[in-house]
Amino acid sequence: MRLVLLLVAVVAAGGGARAASYSVPPATLEALWPRGLRVSVPDDGFTLFAFHGKLNEEMEGLEAGQWSRDITKPKNGRWIFRDRNAKLNIGDKIYFWTYVIKDGLGYRQDNGEWTVTEYVTEEGTPVDPGAVPPSPATSPPTPTGSVQPVPTPAPSCKVSQTVVHGRGNICTGQLVFSEEFDKTDVKGLTSWDAEVKFPEQPDYPFNLYMAEGTLRLSEGALAISPILTETKYREGFLNEALDLSNICTGTVGSTECSRVASGAQILPPVITGKVTTRNKFNFKFGKIEIRAKLPAGNWLIPELNLESRDKVYGSGRYESGIMRVAFARGNPIFAKKLYGGPVLSDAEPYRTFLLKEKIGIDNWNKDFHIYTLVWKPTGLEMFVDGESYGSVSPGEGFYSSARENAVPHAAAWLKGTVMAPLDQLFYVSLGVRVGGVHDFPDSPDKPWKNRSSKAMFNFWSSRDSWHPTWFSPDLNVDYVRVYAL
Repeated sequence: MRLVLLLVAVVAAGGGARAASYSVPPATLEALWPRGLRVSVPDDGFTLFAFHGKLNEEMEGLEAGQWSRDITKPKNGRWIFRDRNAKLNIGDKIYFWTYVIKDGLGYRQDNGEWTVTEYVTEEGTPVDPGAVPPSPATSPPTPTGSVQPVPTPAPSCKVSQTVVHGRGNICTGQLVFSEEFDKTDVKGLTSWDAEVKFPEQPDYPFNLYMAEGTLRLSEGALAISPILTETKYREGFLNEALDLSNICTGTVGSTECSRVASGAQILPPVITGKVTTRNKFNFKFGKIEIRAKLPAGNWLIPELNLESRDKVYGSGRYESGIMRVAFARGNPIFAKKLYGGPVLSDAEPYRTFLLKEKIGIDNWNKDFHIYTLVWKPTGLEMFVDGESYGSVSPGEGFYSSARENAVPHAAAWLKGTVMAPLDQLFYVSLGVRVGGVHDFPDSPDKPWKNRSSKAMFNFWSSRDSWHPTWFSPDLNVDYVRVYAL
């Protein structure tokens, strides 16, 4: 806050008539349910917004306060400060002051006071705490051998079909997961774990996953960047060995964690990042919304997916399915085609059989878009920027269409519901993948053949043709939100 305090001093001492002629917009304060504080002001061409406040205690002049935070980027036309851990009670009072920089000058709003009179959801809808169904964790213990009654939700809460692992009753429309990426360091992303491994079947991409150098937070967004392996290590390193066993998230003792190059079987030439909620948040049925800017560059693939937690139907060939919230390849010739939906097989024709396509006016990786997937017990529907572009119905079950397309593992789905294999818990994954043997059909312009044993070697040998196209290779994710149905 040294910068803010210095600018405050400058304005107070010499802001002149111009400083006095501008009034900072009044701040809107909201108590979020079940916990959290949100403070916002409308954007008016600011380059910085700062909030300083104390709970139930008056501020002493321009002290930093219990809350002291600079915000450097607006979202959706507002500058927003959040404290997701603040526990506020009805009647609590917050004393505060705010500060903005506009046209190079600093302006304050002093002596702010606000009293908590209600709670709201993330969307700003008022919440009656008495109408929220009780959590099983807070229920009193029952004697051994007795049957504990299931709590009956209050009439104003319609119980959702959404299931969240480890939670009790959930209300329709409830925000069950939110990540705004508003921390200052990726270590603060407590809902996510970074992958560290050599990804293998079924797509055998030409990258490995590591956190260092590939993941960062910038201006309220998560950036996932691909880098050349030899840039991180040294020239010629692809012909050596790499052991990730001490930090590997794959199967230790396998080639997911350790590789030794041999001839044309080189180490992956690219390092990228991937984060998942596998160990933190898993759900079944709901609406996921991701605001993101996709990577641009030849042979780059964004990963904005839902992946099966337990893979009860199998793990080698997408037997347990993945759901693509958004998929648009980075090459200019592909980048106007957006795909979303389930992938239930590694091989064509069924690999893309259920995906829905949206042709863009411009390349999808040119700007941020809001990608949405609604997952119901009766099917899926995909949206981009609020517009539906396709739906998928299982009919009597995905088994029927899979059998017609000679999918060998389809029979395993008969033990599930009509939505099998999409009837289990799934988690969110975000990442960048490079190349591989399934997502790019063979063509004269492609430097490798999908069935070639030298696919990765040939890809690397042609780096002078593809690496210069990586002018904007990052996947940038502004937020991830999951709502109950």
